[in-house]
Amino acid sequence: MNLDLPKLPIGRWVETVEGWLESNAGPLFKGIKTLIGSTVNGLSDAFNAVPALLMIVLFTVLAYWIGRTRIALFTLLGLYLVYNLGYWEHTMETLALVLTASVISVVIGVPLGIGCARSNGLQKIVTPVLDFMQTMPAFVYLLPAVAFFSLGVVPGVIASVIFGIPPTIRLTNLGIRQVPGDLVEAADAFGSTPMQKLFKLQLPIAAPTIMAGVNQTIMLSLSMVVIASMIGAQGVGADVYRAVTQAKTGVGFEAGLAVVVLAIILDRITQNLITNKRKGK
Repeated sequence: MNLDLPKLPIGRWVETVEGWLESNAGPLFKGIKTLIGSTVNGLSDAFNAVPALLMIVLFTVLAYWIGRTRIALFTLLGLYLVYNLGYWEHTMETLALVLTASVISVVIGVPLGIGCARSNGLQKIVTPVLDFMQTMPAFVYLLPAVAFFSLGVVPGVIASVIFGIPPTIRLTNLGIRQVPGDLVEAADAFGSTPMQKLFKLQLPIAAPTIMAGVNQTIMLSLSMVVIASMIGAQGVGADVYRAVTQAKTGVGFEAGLAVVVLAIILDRITQNLITNKRKGK
């Protein structure tokens, strides 16, 4: 018995959908490209307009205010090392890219997570999509991003959002679902509206869990920096990619060190935001 079946034309279906979107949603993609490109370039220009040493001091003060002395000291020494190695401008470009991708992920992910917490049906639809997004190789995201937004920083941001948004959605959903039922019942008994219950009870209690999702989103967005450099995104990732293609181990290590410093600073600051939220709770 012959069990060979014709190959499903999944690739052709995907290309058909891609072609239809390119033909019918061109103005939308153009608007998104303009908005994201302007945001990234604006942040990058703003960061680089301030003298590097002053920015290091400002970041150190912010780290001390949010975290502790050790975090502030690491921020001071780590950023000065980046400045000393000559990667300050590119590191600020990377920071602008990561912040833009993270903000977009939060703006989309938190409301979607709230919707999943309120609707089991929506959660059943969204969960397989999130599984797909988290297991699909990151390089695959570059293909539609380049097709719709051409080369540059914008497809890098889009790929970072797709790759990094699942933790925010999942942990927002989880945090709201973990709010004690007796508190929700008490809010209902006092006549709270759904919006009052959400903003005055559920979100404040779920804030530490949501912030943990935001932390993971930032880290995943930062991990896309080098991959995004392959399609024209600027920043430290471009230096790493260039060093790899030219087999310059020392240059690659220095650029990678700048990424590590930025990742640790962002991770520790967001983790301390989580800790502060839990103490407040």
